[in-house]
Amino acid sequence: MATPAVADSNRSAGRFDRPYEGYAPKGTLLRDATPAKAGLDPAPIDAALAQVAGWTKPNGTAKPLYAGAVTLLGHDGKVVAREATGMAVKYADGAGTELPADQQIPMRTDTIFDMASVSKLFTSIVVLQQVEKGRIGLDTPIAQYVPEFAANGKETITVRQALTHTTGLPSWLPLWSAQPDPASRMQMALTAKPTSAPGTTYLYSDLNLIALGEVAHRVSGKTLDKLVADGITKPLQMKDTGYNPDPKKKPRIAATEFQASPPRGMVWGSVHDENAWSLDGVAGHAGVFSTADDLAVLAQAFLNGGSYRHARILKESSVTAMITNFNQGFPGNDHGLGFELNQRWYMGGLSGPRTAGHTGYTGTSLVIDFDSRSFAILLTNRVHPSRNWGSNNPARRAVAQGLALSLGVAPRHGKDAWFSGTTDASTTTLALPVAVPATGAKLAFDLFVDTENSDLLYLESSTDGTTWTKVPFTVLDRGAVGDTDGSISGSGDRHWHQVSANLTGGDQTIRWRYASDPLYQGRGVYVDGVRITDGHQVLFDGERHPEAFTATGWRLSRR
Repeated sequence: MATPAVADSNRSAGRFDRPYEGYAPKGTLLRDATPAKAGLDPAPIDAALAQVAGWTKPNGTAKPLYAGAVTLLGHDGKVVAREATGMAVKYADGAGTELPADQQIPMRTDTIFDMASVSKLFTSIVVLQQVEKGRIGLDTPIAQYVPEFAANGKETITVRQALTHTTGLPSWLPLWSAQPDPASRMQMALTAKPTSAPGTTYLYSDLNLIALGEVAHRVSGKTLDKLVADGITKPLQMKDTGYNPDPKKKPRIAATEFQASPPRGMVWGSVHDENAWSLDGVAGHAGVFSTADDLAVLAQAFLNGGSYRHARILKESSVTAMITNFNQGFPGNDHGLGFELNQRWYMGGLSGPRTAGHTGYTGTSLVIDFDSRSFAILLTNRVHPSRNWGSNNPARRAVAQGLALSLGVAPRHGKDAWFSGTTDASTTTLALPVAVPATGAKLAFDLFVDTENSDLLYLESSTDGTTWTKVPFTVLDRGAVGDTDGSISGSGDRHWHQVSANLTGGDQTIRWRYASDPLYQGRGVYVDGVRITDGHQVLFDGERHPEAFTATGWRLSRR
């Protein structure tokens, strides 16, 4: 057998095959630690950080993904990576003319970023706080709190529908250019006409959160910025988080876009989103500025079930509601009361039913994986100097994937297991030549699968090494039994399954083949404990005879 590369992928007490139950212990506080001391494999994290740094530079004729970035990773109460790269301020205009070197400002780990739509999480928290106080009902029509919202047939749209983006409202309206002042712009947002009937479709909309911010304002008598400060940032001591940052902090703020329309020039220290800017910088959909460390405190507060230090910002039941999927009727658009859930396009291998997050247009993202008590924060200024330079989604996925792979999956038996790897648009195989008695035999093995639906593991058989036929197999998952046609994909289980298949008699090669498509990866596929029996005796034991296997692209996962 050719010796595959070794992946030391089981160092974590919180590894993926042992998911946590419930929330972190009350009082868990963040502290710095190396990945190794936190029980993680440093290599995938180092690789992800190198990728993040590399994307600050042009690649041939391709522009950089962003001028600079700050990455912060946490696991089980420990900050295991905090790194700044590139520039917070680099360009003089929208064409990408670089400022003189002495006028450029390097990125710092405490650089303050425009959060863009990550602000929606703050509005959602404020709304849930008002629900806890009995001032808002989740299934109460918004128009009961904001009567003008009833315009254009919106009398029945509820708070819950706005939190889950199922109101049918359009995704966006040009408030800033269509109306002359903040009051008329708010009125335009509140009286917008839906594009579909409430509850019939999922359509992500800024207008939902603008409306909810106004609901919170009306029922509490406080403006949204005051509610966020009193209910979130002050209790959690998030000193660099809020709307309309102090001009004294401008040297520590990342610049965003050079805007010609409206004619704002280089936007730096003021909210990038035109509608939020036209609403005096405070809106339910955008406007919050923050740092990676402040967001880490917020992430840990969620992992703690709504509290941090001696401050509780939400009840555990409210946190649960924020990470419970209420959009089962809209597959692929999983959403809690504020959080997006299970979105592999930016959550990578951390994605799962209990993985919550949000992204922001300026290049920000937060991913919280409740099952492993981990979080990944990536803050970039990807719209600096122009929103048209591209997307930072590859970096978002790389950061989440690096943390996911650092957690590892422990072999089910012995010291090692076979691991498919997590490379896009690739095929890896594990093969075993066997001589099966004429009466047939039973193949059994343990299987860990975390893939997107279009990345499949196939179990196949061939008598000539050229023509392959799928071998149907049965999966035993903690008492539940499922039959397959010889292929499998899926995510969210995070534990080993037991698999069995019937083999026909004759000399043949059994092959496990993992084929991935061009985009998105989970944690991959692991195979362990391969055994073949004929009902009377063990014909083959993979733990005793690993040399019988051949592999292409696969590598060992070891304890």
